[in-house]
Amino acid sequence: MDFLGINIDKLFDANDQSNPLMWLVWIVPIIIFMFYGQRIQLQITSSEISKSLEKLKTYKEETKKELVEYIKTTLKPTVDPVQKIERFFEHFTIMPVDMDPNGIVQKVRHITRSREDYIRLQVKALSPDLSGLEASKIENILEVATTLHLLYKIVRHLFLTAKKQNNFPLILPLQMMMPFIMEEAEALKTAVSAFKQGQPIGDGIGPMVVGKMMLGAEKKTAAFETVWSENELEGRKLYLMKAEGPAATVGRPGDALEKILSENKPDIIIMVDAALKLEGEESGSVAQGFGAAIGGIGTDRFQMEEIATKHKIPIYAIVVKQSIKEAITLMKKEIADSAEKVTSQIHEIIKENTKTGQSALVIGVGNTLGVSQ
Repeated sequence: MDFLGINIDKLFDANDQSNPLMWLVWIVPIIIFMFYGQRIQLQITSSEISKSLEKLKTYKEETKKELVEYIKTTLKPTVDPVQKIERFFEHFTIMPVDMDPNGIVQKVRHITRSREDYIRLQVKALSPDLSGLEASKIENILEVATTLHLLYKIVRHLFLTAKKQNNFPLILPLQMMMPFIMEEAEALKTAVSAFKQGQPIGDGIGPMVVGKMMLGAEKKTAAFETVWSENELEGRKLYLMKAEGPAATVGRPGDALEKILSENKPDIIIMVDAALKLEGEESGSVAQGFGAAIGGIGTDRFQMEEIATKHKIPIYAIVVKQSIKEAITLMKKEIADSAEKVTSQIHEIIKENTKTGQSALVIGVGNTLGVSQ
Protein backbone atom coordinates (compact mmCIF):
# COMPACT_ATOMS: atom_id res chain seq x y z
CA MET A 1 0.00 0.00 0.00
CA ASP A 2 1.37 3.41 -0.95
CA PHE A 3 0.83 6.65 0.96
CA LEU A 4 2.49 9.87 -0.25
CA GLY A 5 4.84 7.74 -2.28
CA ILE A 6 5.88 5.53 0.73
CA ASN A 7 5.31 1.82 0.71
CA ILE A 8 3.62 1.27 4.10
CA ASP A 9 3.75 -2.52 3.94
CA LYS A 10 7.47 -2.45 3.39
CA LEU A 11 7.99 0.15 6.11
CA PHE A 12 6.45 -2.10 8.76
CA ASP A 13 7.69 -5.42 7.42
CA ALA A 14 9.01 -7.10 10.53
CA ASN A 15 11.06 -9.53 8.45
CA ASP A 16 12.95 -6.76 6.73
CA GLN A 17 15.98 -6.60 9.02
CA SER A 18 17.64 -3.90 6.90
CA ASN A 19 14.83 -1.37 7.32
CA PRO A 20 16.43 1.57 9.29
CA LEU A 21 13.05 3.02 10.30
CA MET A 22 12.15 -0.20 12.08
CA TRP A 23 15.43 -0.05 13.93
CA LEU A 24 14.57 3.47 15.09
CA VAL A 25 11.06 2.45 16.14
CA TRP A 26 12.35 -0.38 18.37
CA ILE A 27 15.83 0.65 19.46
CA VAL A 28 15.41 4.38 20.28
CA PRO A 29 12.72 3.87 22.99
CA ILE A 30 14.82 1.12 24.55
CA ILE A 31 17.84 3.40 24.68
CA ILE A 32 15.77 6.27 26.10
CA PHE A 33 14.29 4.12 28.87
CA MET A 34 17.66 2.53 29.56
CA PHE A 35 19.27 5.88 30.36
CA TYR A 36 16.31 8.04 31.41
CA GLY A 37 13.68 5.52 32.61
CA GLN A 38 14.10 6.24 36.31
CA ARG A 39 14.08 9.97 35.70
CA ILE A 40 10.83 9.71 33.71
CA GLN A 41 9.28 7.56 36.44
CA LEU A 42 10.51 10.04 39.06
CA GLN A 43 8.79 12.92 37.25
CA ILE A 44 5.49 11.03 36.94
CA THR A 45 5.55 9.88 40.56
CA SER A 46 6.62 13.33 41.76
CA SER A 47 3.64 14.89 40.03
CA GLU A 48 1.24 12.50 41.82
CA ILE A 49 2.84 13.04 45.24
CA SER A 50 2.97 16.80 44.70
CA LYS A 51 -0.83 16.89 44.29
CA SER A 52 -1.31 14.93 47.51
CA LEU A 53 1.18 17.16 49.29
CA GLU A 54 -0.77 20.26 48.26
CA LYS A 55 -3.96 18.67 49.56
CA LEU A 56 -2.19 17.82 52.81
CA LYS A 57 -1.05 21.42 53.11
CA THR A 58 -4.63 22.60 52.57
CA TYR A 59 -5.88 20.27 55.33
CA LYS A 60 -3.20 21.59 57.66
CA GLU A 61 -3.99 25.26 56.99
CA GLU A 62 -7.77 24.81 57.15
CA THR A 63 -7.58 22.90 60.45
CA LYS A 64 -5.35 25.56 61.96
CA LYS A 65 -7.79 28.26 60.78
CA GLU A 66 -10.75 26.37 62.28
CA LEU A 67 -8.92 26.06 65.60
CA VAL A 68 -8.14 29.78 65.77
CA GLU A 69 -11.69 30.76 64.79
CA TYR A 70 -13.17 28.37 67.35
CA ILE A 71 -10.99 29.81 70.13
CA LYS A 72 -11.83 33.39 69.16
CA THR A 73 -15.56 32.67 68.89
CA THR A 74 -15.87 30.54 72.03
CA LEU A 75 -13.44 32.22 74.42
CA LYS A 76 -13.26 35.77 73.03
CA PRO A 77 -9.66 36.18 74.30
CA THR A 78 -8.32 39.68 74.82
CA VAL A 79 -5.00 38.71 73.20
CA ASP A 80 -4.66 37.22 69.72
CA PRO A 81 -4.04 33.47 70.30
CA VAL A 82 -2.38 32.84 66.92
CA GLN A 83 1.19 33.33 68.09
CA LYS A 84 0.69 31.08 71.11
CA ILE A 85 -0.92 28.36 69.01
CA GLU A 86 1.88 28.54 66.44
CA ARG A 87 4.38 27.53 69.14
CA PHE A 88 2.47 24.31 69.81
CA PHE A 89 2.95 23.13 66.22
CA GLU A 90 6.71 22.98 66.67
CA HIS A 91 6.63 21.26 70.06
CA PHE A 92 8.33 17.88 70.17
CA THR A 93 8.69 15.03 72.63
CA ILE A 94 11.97 13.18 73.06
CA MET A 95 11.40 9.58 74.08
CA PRO A 96 13.70 8.24 76.85
CA VAL A 97 16.78 6.15 76.13
CA ASP A 98 15.77 2.53 75.54
CA MET A 99 19.18 0.79 75.47
CA ASP A 100 18.23 -0.69 78.83
CA PRO A 101 14.50 -1.54 78.63
CA ASN A 102 14.13 -1.91 82.40
CA GLY A 103 11.77 0.82 83.61
CA ILE A 104 11.24 2.31 80.11
CA VAL A 105 7.43 2.31 80.42
CA GLN A 106 7.49 4.46 83.56
CA LYS A 107 9.82 6.93 81.85
CA VAL A 108 7.58 7.14 78.75
CA ARG A 109 4.52 7.63 80.98
CA HIS A 110 6.26 10.41 82.89
CA ILE A 111 7.31 12.28 79.73
CA THR A 112 3.97 11.96 77.93
CA ARG A 113 1.96 12.98 80.99
CA SER A 114 4.24 15.97 81.55
CA ARG A 115 3.50 16.99 77.97
CA GLU A 116 -0.25 16.49 78.44
CA ASP A 117 -0.26 18.50 81.68
CA TYR A 118 1.67 21.33 80.04
CA ILE A 119 -0.70 21.56 77.08
CA ARG A 120 -3.71 21.41 79.42
CA LEU A 121 -2.36 24.33 81.46
CA GLN A 122 -1.54 26.36 78.36
CA VAL A 123 -5.04 25.84 76.93
CA LYS A 124 -6.69 26.83 80.23
CA ALA A 125 -4.51 29.94 80.30
CA LEU A 126 -6.31 31.18 77.18
CA SER A 127 -9.28 32.18 79.31
CA PRO A 128 -9.92 32.14 83.08
CA ASP A 129 -13.57 31.22 82.46
CA LEU A 130 -12.77 28.20 80.25
CA SER A 131 -14.82 25.15 81.28
CA GLY A 132 -13.36 21.67 81.43
CA LEU A 133 -15.51 20.56 78.50
CA GLU A 134 -14.41 23.41 76.23
CA ALA A 135 -10.79 22.95 77.28
CA SER A 136 -10.92 19.26 76.32
CA LYS A 137 -12.40 20.14 72.91
CA ILE A 138 -9.63 22.65 72.21
CA GLU A 139 -6.97 20.17 73.35
CA ASN A 140 -8.28 17.55 70.93
CA ILE A 141 -8.56 19.99 68.01
CA LEU A 142 -5.05 21.21 68.78
CA GLU A 143 -3.83 17.60 68.72
CA VAL A 144 -5.45 17.12 65.29
CA ALA A 145 -3.88 20.31 63.92
CA THR A 146 -0.46 19.38 65.33
CA THR A 147 -0.63 15.88 63.82
CA LEU A 148 -1.54 17.25 60.39
CA HIS A 149 1.29 19.77 60.66
CA LEU A 150 3.76 16.99 61.46
CA LEU A 151 2.45 14.72 58.67
CA TYR A 152 2.90 17.52 56.15
CA LYS A 153 6.45 18.24 57.29
CA ILE A 154 7.52 14.58 57.14
CA VAL A 155 5.99 13.96 53.70
CA ARG A 156 7.46 17.19 52.35
CA HIS A 157 10.92 16.25 53.70
CA LEU A 158 10.89 12.81 52.06
CA PHE A 159 9.53 14.22 48.81
CA LEU A 160 12.05 17.05 48.52
CA THR A 161 14.94 14.78 49.47
CA ALA A 162 14.07 12.29 46.73
CA LYS A 163 13.68 15.07 44.15
CA LYS A 164 16.91 16.75 45.19
CA GLN A 165 18.87 13.54 44.67
CA ASN A 166 16.85 12.40 41.63
CA ASN A 167 16.43 9.16 43.55
CA PHE A 168 13.49 7.08 42.31
CA PRO A 169 13.98 4.16 44.78
CA LEU A 170 13.76 6.70 47.62
CA ILE A 171 10.46 8.18 46.43
CA LEU A 172 8.86 4.80 45.66
CA PRO A 173 8.09 3.88 49.33
CA LEU A 174 6.53 7.32 49.79
CA GLN A 175 4.29 6.75 46.77
CA MET A 176 3.19 3.42 48.26
CA MET A 177 2.38 5.02 51.64
CA MET A 178 0.59 8.13 50.34
CA PRO A 179 -2.91 6.55 50.10
CA PHE A 180 -2.71 5.52 53.78
CA ILE A 181 -1.31 8.91 54.82
CA MET A 182 -4.05 10.77 52.95
CA GLU A 183 -6.74 8.51 54.43
CA GLU A 184 -5.55 9.39 57.93
CA ALA A 185 -5.22 13.09 57.03
CA GLU A 186 -8.78 13.23 55.67
CA ALA A 187 -10.06 11.50 58.81
CA LEU A 188 -8.26 14.02 61.04
CA LYS A 189 -9.60 16.95 59.01
CA THR A 190 -13.17 15.63 59.27
CA ALA A 191 -12.81 14.97 63.00
CA VAL A 192 -12.58 18.70 63.82
CA SER A 193 -16.29 19.21 63.18
CA ALA A 194 -17.30 16.50 65.68
CA PHE A 195 -14.94 17.88 68.35
CA LYS A 196 -16.27 21.43 67.91
CA GLN A 197 -19.87 20.31 68.29
CA GLY A 198 -19.11 17.99 71.22
CA GLN A 199 -20.78 15.03 69.52
CA PRO A 200 -19.88 11.36 70.18
CA ILE A 201 -17.26 9.82 67.88
CA GLY A 202 -16.80 6.19 66.86
CA ASP A 203 -14.08 5.64 69.45
CA GLY A 204 -16.64 6.47 72.15
CA ILE A 205 -18.60 3.23 71.73
CA GLY A 206 -16.88 1.65 74.78
CA PRO A 207 -17.68 4.55 77.13
CA MET A 208 -21.20 4.69 75.66
CA VAL A 209 -21.92 1.06 76.54
CA VAL A 210 -20.51 1.31 80.07
CA GLY A 211 -22.01 4.78 80.61
CA LYS A 212 -25.46 3.35 79.94
CA MET A 213 -24.81 0.57 82.47
CA MET A 214 -23.88 3.27 85.04
CA LEU A 215 -27.15 5.19 84.73
CA GLY A 216 -28.79 5.70 88.13
CA ALA A 217 -25.72 4.55 90.08
CA GLU A 218 -23.50 6.74 92.24
CA LYS A 219 -20.39 7.91 90.38
CA LYS A 220 -17.08 8.06 92.20
CA THR A 221 -13.72 9.39 91.07
CA ALA A 222 -11.26 6.60 90.28
CA ALA A 223 -8.43 8.68 88.78
CA PHE A 224 -7.88 11.88 86.81
CA GLU A 225 -10.91 12.37 84.50
CA THR A 226 -12.00 8.77 85.20
CA VAL A 227 -15.09 7.63 87.14
CA TRP A 228 -16.49 4.33 88.39
CA SER A 229 -19.65 3.02 90.00
CA GLU A 230 -21.18 -0.19 91.30
CA ASN A 231 -24.17 -2.20 90.10
CA GLU A 232 -25.51 -5.75 90.15
CA LEU A 233 -26.36 -8.48 87.64
CA GLU A 234 -28.16 -11.62 88.79
CA GLY A 235 -26.36 -11.85 92.11
CA ARG A 236 -22.99 -10.71 90.75
CA LYS A 237 -21.45 -7.42 91.72
CA LEU A 238 -20.43 -5.14 88.85
CA TYR A 239 -17.75 -2.47 88.97
CA LEU A 240 -18.13 -0.10 86.03
CA MET A 241 -15.40 2.29 84.84
CA LYS A 242 -15.06 4.87 82.06
CA ALA A 243 -13.56 8.27 81.30
CA GLU A 244 -15.56 11.15 82.75
CA GLY A 245 -17.88 12.51 80.06
CA PRO A 246 -19.04 14.41 78.24
CA ALA A 247 -15.55 15.93 77.98
CA ALA A 248 -13.26 14.85 75.13
CA THR A 249 -10.96 12.64 77.22
CA VAL A 250 -9.85 9.02 77.53
CA GLY A 251 -9.09 9.42 81.24
CA ARG A 252 -6.39 7.39 82.94
CA PRO A 253 -7.71 3.81 83.02
CA GLY A 254 -4.41 2.35 84.28
CA ASP A 255 -4.39 4.50 87.41
CA ALA A 256 -8.13 3.95 87.86
CA LEU A 257 -7.76 0.17 87.69
CA GLU A 258 -4.99 0.32 90.29
CA LYS A 259 -7.21 2.31 92.67
CA ILE A 260 -10.25 0.07 92.23
CA LEU A 261 -8.22 -3.10 92.80
CA SER A 262 -6.71 -1.63 95.95
CA GLU A 263 -10.22 -1.64 97.44
CA ASN A 264 -11.94 -4.49 95.57
CA LYS A 265 -10.84 -7.61 93.75
CA PRO A 266 -13.07 -8.53 90.80
CA ASP A 267 -12.94 -12.11 89.54
CA ILE A 268 -12.81 -11.05 85.88
CA ILE A 269 -12.14 -7.87 83.88
CA ILE A 270 -14.00 -7.05 80.66
CA MET A 271 -12.73 -4.28 78.41
CA VAL A 272 -14.85 -2.71 75.65
CA ASP A 273 -13.16 -0.66 72.94
CA ALA A 274 -13.23 0.29 69.28
CA ALA A 275 -10.89 -1.59 66.92
CA LEU A 276 -9.72 -0.88 63.40
CA LYS A 277 -11.49 -3.14 60.93
CA LEU A 278 -9.85 -4.94 58.05
CA GLU A 279 -10.94 -4.09 54.50
CA GLY A 280 -14.06 -6.08 53.73
CA GLU A 281 -15.28 -6.24 57.33
CA GLU A 282 -18.52 -4.49 58.25
CA SER A 283 -18.49 -1.35 60.36
CA GLY A 284 -20.13 -1.98 63.71
CA SER A 285 -19.42 -5.71 63.74
CA VAL A 286 -18.60 -7.05 67.21
CA ALA A 287 -15.82 -9.49 68.12
CA GLN A 288 -14.70 -11.10 71.39
CA GLY A 289 -11.20 -11.95 72.51
CA PHE A 290 -8.73 -11.95 75.38
CA GLY A 291 -6.29 -9.34 76.66
CA ALA A 292 -6.23 -5.62 77.34
CA ALA A 293 -8.23 -3.91 74.58
CA ILE A 294 -6.76 -0.42 74.69
CA GLY A 295 -4.81 1.66 72.19
CA GLY A 296 -2.45 4.58 72.65
CA ILE A 297 1.32 4.40 73.08
CA GLY A 298 1.05 1.38 75.39
CA THR A 299 1.71 2.79 78.86
CA ASP A 300 -1.84 2.26 80.14
CA ARG A 301 -2.02 -1.15 78.53
CA PHE A 302 1.24 -2.18 80.22
CA GLN A 303 0.02 -0.90 83.58
CA MET A 304 -3.31 -2.75 83.32
CA GLU A 305 -1.65 -5.99 82.21
CA GLU A 306 0.80 -5.77 85.12
CA ILE A 307 -2.00 -5.24 87.65
CA ALA A 308 -4.18 -8.03 86.23
CA THR A 309 -1.22 -10.42 86.17
CA LYS A 310 -0.26 -9.57 89.75
CA HIS A 311 -3.79 -10.32 90.98
CA LYS A 312 -4.26 -13.25 88.55
CA ILE A 313 -7.43 -11.78 87.05
CA PRO A 314 -8.35 -12.87 83.50
CA ILE A 315 -9.05 -10.08 81.00
CA TYR A 316 -11.77 -10.48 78.38
CA ALA A 317 -12.11 -8.07 75.46
CA ILE A 318 -15.01 -6.98 73.28
CA VAL A 319 -14.30 -4.74 70.29
CA VAL A 320 -16.49 -2.91 67.78
CA LYS A 321 -14.91 -2.83 64.32
CA GLN A 322 -14.60 0.48 62.45
CA SER A 323 -12.28 2.33 60.09
CA ILE A 324 -9.82 4.97 61.25
CA LYS A 325 -12.10 7.68 59.85
CA GLU A 326 -15.14 6.28 61.63
CA ALA A 327 -13.18 6.07 64.89
CA ILE A 328 -12.43 9.81 65.09
CA THR A 329 -15.47 11.30 63.35
CA LEU A 330 -19.16 11.53 64.25
CA MET A 331 -20.40 8.11 65.38
CA LYS A 332 -22.25 6.29 62.58
CA LYS A 333 -25.61 4.65 63.15
CA GLU A 334 -24.34 1.09 62.64
CA ILE A 335 -21.69 1.65 65.33
CA ALA A 336 -24.18 3.15 67.78
CA ASP A 337 -26.60 0.31 67.08
CA SER A 338 -23.96 -2.23 68.14
CA ALA A 339 -24.23 -1.02 71.77
CA GLU A 340 -27.11 -3.36 72.62
CA LYS A 341 -25.26 -6.34 71.17
CA VAL A 342 -22.13 -5.45 73.13
CA THR A 343 -24.12 -5.14 76.38
CA SER A 344 -25.70 -8.54 75.76
CA GLN A 345 -22.25 -10.09 75.22
CA ILE A 346 -20.93 -8.46 78.41
CA HIS A 347 -23.77 -10.05 80.40
CA GLU A 348 -23.10 -13.39 78.72
CA ILE A 349 -19.38 -13.32 79.58
CA ILE A 350 -20.15 -12.41 83.20
CA LYS A 351 -22.70 -15.22 83.62
CA GLU A 352 -20.44 -17.81 81.98
CA ASN A 353 -17.27 -16.92 83.88
CA THR A 354 -18.50 -15.93 87.35
CA LYS A 355 -20.75 -17.46 89.96
CA THR A 356 -23.36 -15.86 92.19
CA GLY A 357 -21.59 -13.74 94.81
CA GLN A 358 -18.57 -13.07 92.61
CA SER A 359 -17.81 -9.79 90.82
CA ALA A 360 -16.71 -8.36 87.46
CA LEU A 361 -15.09 -5.10 86.39
CA VAL A 362 -16.31 -3.67 83.07
CA ILE A 363 -14.16 -0.94 81.51
CA GLY A 364 -15.33 1.29 78.66
CA VAL A 365 -12.18 2.36 76.81
CA GLY A 366 -12.07 5.31 74.40
CA ASN A 367 -12.71 9.01 73.97
CA THR A 368 -15.90 9.83 75.87
CA LEU A 369 -16.69 13.05 73.99
CA GLY A 370 -20.43 13.73 74.19
CA VAL A 371 -21.02 10.59 76.28
CA SER A 372 -22.18 11.11 79.86
CA GLN A 373 -22.58 8.48 82.56
